[in-house]
Amino acid sequence: MGQVVAQKAASSLAIAAGDQGSQQYLTFTLNSEIFAIGILNIKEIIEYGTLTEIPMMPAFIRGVINLRGAVVPVVDLSARFGSKQTTVARRTCIVIVEMTQIVEDSEVRQDIGIVVDSVNEVLEIPPGEIEPPPSFGARIRSDFIQGMGKVAGKFVIILNIDRVLSVDEMAQLAAVGARLAPEGEDGSN
Repeated sequence: MGQVVAQKAASSLAIAAGDQGSQQYLTFTLNSEIFAIGILNIKEIIEYGTLTEIPMMPAFIRGVINLRGAVVPVVDLSARFGSKQTTVARRTCIVIVEMTQIVEDSEVRQDIGIVVDSVNEVLEIPPGEIEPPPSFGARIRSDFIQGMGKVAGKFVIILNIDRVLSVDEMAQLAAVGARLAPEGEDGSN
């Protein structure tokens, strides 16, 4: 699969986990807007590469990638938010995030790739600089938004990555991963 562009450093994780005041966020651009995800949800960032399309999946699921032997579904956030699919360009990349959902009283962790136009930087945003999600006027569903971070006089949309996909969609993604993971083990592939 694509070459690794960047990967979380253990030291930045220790700093983010140890500092209860400010939290670090990875910022990225999508359709000319700046979004952020908590750095503790980010596993790595990889170059956009060849995806395997899966039939009968929602339009916002671009396909799956093989990430060191693991099948990882890739979601196009632009399409998920109701816009057109992301046009792949030179700076387009896939951010690998770890999502957690509660399904039938058990915690399910799933790695998911999200397609973004470009990755910007890691920012530290103090809790006092984060406003609650707007109740109207946002281009995406308000339940997808954790808050609006104020950075240098501009707002950054902080995503609640665990809500970007519903439990039903999460289960569908897990089923795809389970179907494809044992590839070749039963001799059928």
